[in-house]
Amino acid sequence: MQVTHEQKEQQIFPLWRQAFRPFFLLGALFSAIAMSLWGLVLAGHISLNPYHNVMFWHQHEMLFGFVVAIILGFLLTAVQNWTGLRSTHGGTLAILVGLWLSARVLMLFGALAPAWLVIIVDLALLPVAALLFARLLVNAKQSRNLFFVPILLALAAMNAATHAGVVYGRFDWIQYGTNNAVWLITLIMVVISGRVLPMFTANGTQTERVQPKAWIELGALCSVWLIVVLHVFALTAYLPDRAFAVLFAFAAVMTAIRLIRLRFWITLRTPLLWSLHLSVAFIPLAFALFALRYAGIELSNSISHSTAIHTLTVGAMGVMILSMMARVSLGHSGRPLKPSPLMSVAFLFVIAAALVRIGANWGPIADMITWYQWAVVSWVLAFVIFIVLYLPVFLTPRADGRPG
Repeated sequence: MQVTHEQKEQQIFPLWRQAFRPFFLLGALFSAIAMSLWGLVLAGHISLNPYHNVMFWHQHEMLFGFVVAIILGFLLTAVQNWTGLRSTHGGTLAILVGLWLSARVLMLFGALAPAWLVIIVDLALLPVAALLFARLLVNAKQSRNLFFVPILLALAAMNAATHAGVVYGRFDWIQYGTNNAVWLITLIMVVISGRVLPMFTANGTQTERVQPKAWIELGALCSVWLIVVLHVFALTAYLPDRAFAVLFAFAAVMTAIRLIRLRFWITLRTPLLWSLHLSVAFIPLAFALFALRYAGIELSNSISHSTAIHTLTVGAMGVMILSMMARVSLGHSGRPLKPSPLMSVAFLFVIAAALVRIGANWGPIADMITWYQWAVVSWVLAFVIFIVLYLPVFLTPRADGRPG
């Protein structure tokens, strides 16, 4: 759809023509830098003095820095297709990205800045982005995707909870904010993958599209929504562990069935598909780990909360983000959906990072930090490959000459 005047479009530097361009590029670059710094800290080679402490910085920035950047790049790009209205671009997009970047710098060097400045800048991003996103949906009278707005605002509230925890010395508030950010992002992944994966699989393999079954969709979505609601409204203390074991087991089964129906084996010759299928597979795996943990079933050393959470963050989020960025960047820049063969290497690196991080807790305690470091190396290599391959895509106009 022609949504902007061609002459005006040519006056905009390509990086600022669509939200996916700066947010994917800078988000990927930030994740590689942040994880490199984290790996050097773990190895004892450097010490950081960020806002609050280095553990908080790692937790916070990988969620509210890296993952949020990719979510905003995706949503603020997709909303143009959904509404037919020109989405955030040009100067407005540059200001929004500048706000995100300023927050990342302040968080890293937070010990040198007043806490109130760090908090204000960091908390401003999501509400502003939600407003820009909602404005187009409202103007187009398109209600189907409006539910993303309260989710973005809920993420902003979770971010605020982490900062409140820092200010008032409440570690439980920090954990409340970061853990619930993971649940909200997981909900986004379940919703988005359920919408696009059947279509992507059918188009990419030239096979008939698998039609959703209502009872599977209802079971998968309702169980994940229930997990989110119970955690966000802090109702977990009122239910026994056995109830959560059943809930997570049910969510694992339903999301697994939902994925298996799409026939992963037909995607093996299409990297943009098998990588996305494998990213979604980490979701039922994480739910299964939570179910075992709540049921009190121990495997080797035990199934820690950290292991299950990292199955979602490094596994589902990390792999899905890399796969979706690789696909969306090609599609929205007017290029064929045929990435460089090196992207398959990048996908394997990020999958390896997830598997190593998840499996580290099952090995000897003395080797755990070493395994963490290998996971960091794999992660960084994956995103560096992506940056090198896709830098020309972000910095040049669409290959088909269309705006965006």
